[in-house]
Amino acid sequence: MQRLFSTFAEGRPGPGLLLQRGLTTVLLLCCGIPQLHETARLGLSVAPVTAAVSGVFLLLGLWTPLAGVTIAIAEVWIFLAWSGSSLAPIMVAGLGGTVAMIGPGNWSIDAKLYGRKHLQNPRH
Repeated sequence: MQRLFSTFAEGRPGPGLLLQRGLTTVLLLCCGIPQLHETARLGLSVAPVTAAVSGVFLLLGLWTPLAGVTIAIAEVWIFLAWSGSSLAPIMVAGLGGTVAMIGPGNWSIDAKLYGRKHLQNPRH
């Protein structure tokens, strides 16, 4: 499972990745909620809902690579579906993609579940 994650960065990069995950989620929610009010059609509301749910996973640092890629795909879909009226979805897609490539950082659920384990010496 560790091969899915490029890093569980410790030190200053760990909180930096937490900040990036948090900002990405805030942007998803700030941009996604107005889009849900603009459309009543199911086909156009699936992408913002998918992005928002993936944003919660991203914020928690759970299944970060999958959440980041899902956000990137959903935001490109939103950009294309709304005729490119705003560059915000492209920016959020880039943030989701970079988090997917960099990894969740040490301050994430993924790090607790799949991070490097320190083996105990069997001799006491």
